[in-house]
Amino acid sequence: MDIYSRIYHKLESLGILDVTESIHLKSSGFMDLVIEKLGKNHYSLTHYFLQNGDLCPDPDMEIRVFPKEKMAEALSYQDQFGYRKVYPDHNHINIRAKKELNEFLDTWLKNLHEQGFKRA
Repeated sequence: MDIYSRIYHKLESLGILDVTESIHLKSSGFMDLVIEKLGKNHYSLTHYFLQNGDLCPDPDMEIRVFPKEKMAEALSYQDQFGYRKVYPDHNHINIRAKKELNEFLDTWLKNLHEQGFKRA
């Protein structure tokens, strides 16, 4: 199974693909994971921490899902240190970001599952 299929199945097993607007996934001892449906087959996954009274996303990822193919991919990543985008514009792909962000997403979803994240 390739990484895009693994990501899809992990999203599915966590219930993320059933989100119609937004939900929180919770696990004792961890920051909530906020899932938002941004558009058709387009989601964000975000942990927030509080700093000086402001909620800061760390990390925040946007993901695109291909339901017919049962595949999903990372589109962007943001944390307190920066922002990376797989597709900087309609004509270009950042190959390095594509590889690294999808590897991170695959591992992050595995960790969320192992840490017991469930709907609030």
